[in-house]
Amino acid sequence: MAEKKKSGAFDIRVVIAALIGIYGIVLTILGAIADPAEVSKADGVNINLWGGIGMLVFAALFVLWARVRPIAVPVTADE
Repeated sequence: MAEKKKSGAFDIRVVIAALIGIYGIVLTILGAIADPAEVSKADGVNINLWGGIGMLVFAALFVLWARVRPIAVPVTADE
């Protein structure tokens, strides 16, 4: 039976989570410092803040998914 090795940081889900997390942080900061006149244009909903929070939750779920169900790659001995 071949050994299995976890993909770790090179799992595509971790890379996607990092990118979405960075955008989520930027949007959350922009939403937190938003001008009330800009918020009123969106019917009083702070879209940047809610979008950023949603992206951060999505990124956290991706990281959780990658940790709970890691991709196992079989390791074979070179001959």
